[in-house]
Amino acid sequence: MPNDERNLETLPDGALGLIPLESCKELGLKVDKYLVGWREKRQHQHASDLAFKDYRRDSYIISTAVPRFGTGEAKGVIKESVRGYDLYLMVDVTNYSLTYSVCGHENHMSPDDHYADLKRIIAAVGGKARRITVIIPFLYESRQHKRTSRESLDCALALQELTAMGVDNIITFDAHDPRVQNAIPLKGFETVQPAYQFVKGILREVTDLKIDSDHMMVISPDEGGTNRAVYLASVLGLDVGMFYKRRDYSRIVDGRNPIVAHEFLGSSVEGKDVIIIDDMISSGESMIDVATELKKRKANRIFVVATFGLFTNGLEKFDQAVADGTIYKVVTTNLTYQTPELLSKPYYISCDMSKYIAYIIDTLNHDSSISDLLNPYDRIERLVSKYKAEQK
Repeated sequence: MPNDERNLETLPDGALGLIPLESCKELGLKVDKYLVGWREKRQHQHASDLAFKDYRRDSYIISTAVPRFGTGEAKGVIKESVRGYDLYLMVDVTNYSLTYSVCGHENHMSPDDHYADLKRIIAAVGGKARRITVIIPFLYESRQHKRTSRESLDCALALQELTAMGVDNIITFDAHDPRVQNAIPLKGFETVQPAYQFVKGILREVTDLKIDSDHMMVISPDEGGTNRAVYLASVLGLDVGMFYKRRDYSRIVDGRNPIVAHEFLGSSVEGKDVIIIDDMISSGESMIDVATELKKRKANRIFVVATFGLFTNGLEKFDQAVADGTIYKVVTTNLTYQTPELLSKPYYISCDMSKYIAYIIDTLNHDSSISDLLNPYDRIERLVSKYKAEQK
């Protein structure tokens, strides 16, 4: 059965409402387009039942706004009724391209600003919705997920605050540490892996890959991301390797202990195409250092793959790494803001996540299980088998 026809046997849990905040507007429009198309095509005997009221609509997006005063203060406004709706709010807390005025000065929106806007919209709902699900691809403050000294636990506090405001489910992608969900053990929390979209994007752009352990390898750039690399390597039938970061714990630079060296654990990478996979590319220094170390070990083409491409220090270092042959392709998703400059790079592969998110929303609205959506093993296997068959 095609994925878009999977929910015909269950009733929707309230009328579907989609609220992409301004930071996630482009992605939200794509998700809405899929939902409208799927539900328009569905034919079933219960279409006239009261439970399916407003099931088919021209758009599921609920009109909202967050106007600001001259001081920079703001308020959330919902422009239509949401009573009894099954609401899905989408927010990209890393979208720094949005600005607002503070006493005449232009201010770029920070993660704190986006999180505050999310709370404003939830507050505007006023408890009238049937259910609220927050889709926050880059989990707010997820890099501060544990305490190593006398520090705040920002991510745990945010999760507890959202659920206290009436949020029933939180969906994120590739959480830095999924154990942060322990802060809200009685609420829904899903961290989704985009492994299928990564494989699909790479196979679409590169037609001469030999996907076996003699010609390819998956590498984790640090010990924290080993599970991610092991999963992808297992699905593709490849060997896995790992770098661990030797740090100087005697000093702190930019809020962290500086890396002294990257040490490699694993079999030989000589002559092999290598996929370095991580949850995010922040400044990119760590990824480029790992790629440089792999090149010293005579690796062939290197694919740098991450769920979130933040590129906080710009793209110059990646341009140079591609130019000198250290990196072959950079692969990230559209779950966070992508600059026009990034999208124009010939070495960049963007993986669209809108259809996947639409599947999740459609399934949850019907109160159906999303277990098979969270485990893409079968889909990756079919994709790779088709790729290999086309090469023969």
